[in-house]
Amino acid sequence: MAVTAPHAPAPGRALTFEELEDLFRDVPAPFALVDLDALWANAREMLSRAGGTPIRVASKSVRCRQILHDVLGHEPGFRGLMTFTLGESLWLFEQGFRDILLAYPTADRDGLARLARVEEEGRPVVMVDSPAHLDLIDAAAGTPRAAPIRVCIELDLSWWPAGGRIKIGAKRSPVRTPEAARALAAEIVRRSGFELAGIMGYEAHIAGLGDRPLGAAWQERGIRWMKQRSVAEIAERRAAVVAAVREVAPLEFVNGGGTGSLHTTAGEPAVTEVTAGSGLYAPTLFDRYAGFTLTPAAMFALPVVRRPSGGVATLLGGGYHASGPAGRDRLPSPHRPEGLRLDPREGAGEVQTPVLGAAAASLRLGDRVYMRHAKAGELCERFDRLYLVSRGRIVGEEPTYRGEGRTEL
Repeated sequence: MAVTAPHAPAPGRALTFEELEDLFRDVPAPFALVDLDALWANAREMLSRAGGTPIRVASKSVRCRQILHDVLGHEPGFRGLMTFTLGESLWLFEQGFRDILLAYPTADRDGLARLARVEEEGRPVVMVDSPAHLDLIDAAAGTPRAAPIRVCIELDLSWWPAGGRIKIGAKRSPVRTPEAARALAAEIVRRSGFELAGIMGYEAHIAGLGDRPLGAAWQERGIRWMKQRSVAEIAERRAAVVAAVREVAPLEFVNGGGTGSLHTTAGEPAVTEVTAGSGLYAPTLFDRYAGFTLTPAAMFALPVVRRPSGGVATLLGGGYHASGPAGRDRLPSPHRPEGLRLDPREGAGEVQTPVLGAAAASLRLGDRVYMRHAKAGELCERFDRLYLVSRGRIVGEEPTYRGEGRTEL
């Protein structure tokens, strides 16, 4: 079933508890859903912040093939995929997707051997950040190849204040300077069987870090100060890197950003495309960004199975913790009905999740509580299908990756 956007999309508005209950009256919990009206509102918001720069969709943040297909087909501003694993990349290619950029270096030797036999246009591009990656690909892909292995250089966009003695950002690529990027580009060009396609840099400390951290309001000013200075440094350094690499070989694309940095990354003249995906579902981590507002689109429902006391309702399961540093901001959050919160002593557990608050007193056995995950696509590893809702009705069901027999990392 096509996840078609309405001709006149409804404005972004989170569904109420009563609306959700009316929709899912006959659906047993647990289950997961996506509000398409909210998703399309989020898509429009993301395109607006990108300001005309194409958005490559991060597939790991969606993990539903039909939604990926329809987001790419709905708006010309969304173009291409950024994938999670080489296995996923090849699977999506076999399903008809093209313009695929693998976001992370791979050690999947069987997958690289398969990739070496692909010659069609739009075949997956793999990520590298050192000659060692080229060695691994050479050994796995072998020769002859149906076509050159297309590669992308990943640039480290961490911020290094204090004269380079402090690093703020993800521990990813060792390629930081124009000189290092030019040297790796020259090595790619020197080796037969490779083709340099582009440069990618992800500013994790900007795109993936909220301005209003949970329970740490005192950090807000420091985070905004850091982001302002890092954004300026990144723009200057990325432009220098792109210029240096283009002295060696042409570039088809220069990719950067994430949902949290669309408005800053897209403003760089050197950047030809940005990547985002989490914003379509609007998980709770994005509730703590000051520069934009998204509408909750993806959520899951858990049934009430215990009433240990008048002010507590206990849900079945729910321990769907998000990746990243452990903390309260990585736990799922009660969304509907309003007025619920997690028990600070139990949090969200494998077998049960107690919820507290005024609304808990009115919940009965069998009632549902609608939860939001802290991150986006990780929720789909827990459910084999997504119910799709729009304009006050369930309009379909679509399998997640898990429902199609795939489980990512």
